[in-house]
Amino acid sequence: MRFNKTKYSTRTLVAWLWKHHKGCRLQAIINVVIGLLQVALGLYGVDLLRRLTDAATAGTGNLTMLAVLFGLVLLFEMILNIIKTWVRAVLGVRTQNIMQQAFFSRLLHGEWRGVGKMHSGDILNRLFGDVSDIVSLMTEVVPSVVIITVQFIASFVYLYRMDSALALILVVAAPVLMLLSRYYFRKMRRIVRKIKDSNSALQAIIQESVQNKMVVKVMEQSDNQVGKLERRQAVLRWQIKKRARFAIISKTMVNVGFAGGYLAALIYGLFQLYNREPGVTVGVIMAFTQLIGRIQKPMLDIARLLPTFVNSLTSAERLIELEVLPVEDDARQHHLKGTVGVRLDNVSYKYTDNGREVLRNFSYDFKPGTFTAILGETGAGKTTVIRILLALIKANKGKATIYSDSEQCEVDVSTRCNFSYVPQGNSLFSGTIRENLRFGNPDATTEQMRHALHIAMADFVFELPDGLNTVCGEGGGGLSEGQAQRIAIARAIVRPSKVLLLDEATSALDIDTERELLMRIKQHYHDATVIFVTHRLAVVEFTTDNLRMERNI
Repeated sequence: MRFNKTKYSTRTLVAWLWKHHKGCRLQAIINVVIGLLQVALGLYGVDLLRRLTDAATAGTGNLTMLAVLFGLVLLFEMILNIIKTWVRAVLGVRTQNIMQQAFFSRLLHGEWRGVGKMHSGDILNRLFGDVSDIVSLMTEVVPSVVIITVQFIASFVYLYRMDSALALILVVAAPVLMLLSRYYFRKMRRIVRKIKDSNSALQAIIQESVQNKMVVKVMEQSDNQVGKLERRQAVLRWQIKKRARFAIISKTMVNVGFAGGYLAALIYGLFQLYNREPGVTVGVIMAFTQLIGRIQKPMLDIARLLPTFVNSLTSAERLIELEVLPVEDDARQHHLKGTVGVRLDNVSYKYTDNGREVLRNFSYDFKPGTFTAILGETGAGKTTVIRILLALIKANKGKATIYSDSEQCEVDVSTRCNFSYVPQGNSLFSGTIRENLRFGNPDATTEQMRHALHIAMADFVFELPDGLNTVCGEGGGGLSEGQAQRIAIARAIVRPSKVLLLDEATSALDIDTERELLMRIKQHYHDATVIFVTHRLAVVEFTTDNLRMERNI
């Protein structure tokens, strides 16, 4: 699934951000409080600096007391900065973790086909990069805008009371800035969207190459993959240069405007001092220079925050695209009692609206207690049948039913608890063998795991130095394909189920091991329904029923 255009309005994105702001409010409020205290201390420091300067130049006033107060202001500002850093480190990580968990949970509960349309590298990029951007916006940037606004208003009012003409000179650039920001915002948002998509594409290339490094090496494609990465990086560099050029031009225009305002205000104040205007002292000029910065800096900060806003809104758009992916119904588990069978009645299915029908008016009854081998050429729909039974996909036409002697119901998410499944290929997770087995049943005892491993011809586990606590790498790293496959079968056996589905689950086993394994499965599942998707003759010879599927052209 590729997204390369801005498809949500700014208003929609802001509304989405507000809805998700709840988990960030504590940190945001703390940051606002700290920021407002810093503004108050800063303005008090300006007043102290004015009084301190006048006391030093005129030789009047309590110079020591003013100096001590000014030092305390600087100390308190330093303490507030330390507190702010600590809050960011502690609450920031917590907030980011909560949001990542929410989207991670949604992905895992999402419909199989919806999540499958997106590349895993792109999903990871969104879960880490985009979530971090959103948390930063809501906990750091938005509070900064509140603080900046208060600082601007307070500084303006303070200066206006000292000299209204000077205050007005300083803010003359604000309307121009707002007009320019609208154009800047639209253009930068399109650029940032392309950069984020390029970053996702880079992660996808790296992730796929690492996951399939054996294929890459054997096919001697290492240099080609590096070249592919380099080409994509070149595109990203060009996009970043484009963003940099646009940002430099925009910022330069803003800075020139503000520099002119600063210079005009400073000259205005110096002329007042030169002409010995009433009430204008060196301390007042010092205060002028401080307040000029405190009025113009907020406007400059707003200009500098615009790229962050753009970046965050683009991140929000990408997270919305995760959030709108369809989610499975949160149905309560429906365990059928007794021996269970499953039946397909005139089922048709195609993966895309314009694609061919993988299944067409397909019917079959996997009767309770039977061992069935599903055979057929590639593309005949064997794995599709498994996906329909597991409620990963829903038939376009027809009906899938699960039944026992006492009841029957349509297959859906709630009936998935009656199935156990061994997928094609290596499906082990990084971690210990014990953790992999408990993926099938979190409450499994050591004795249950030992029994499941024996049935799966995986007794070798107990000959390993660490036994069940042996650590596997990603995809069962450290084990042979046959060993990993047998542990995956044991994981399915540990799970309490009425129907066992095995999709090419013995492909890595030698013939003698396979036959012994099938015998043990039959003894263990003597009253359950077992369905094999296979090309292996040993499985066909072992089963009681054979279902041959023809490809629909």
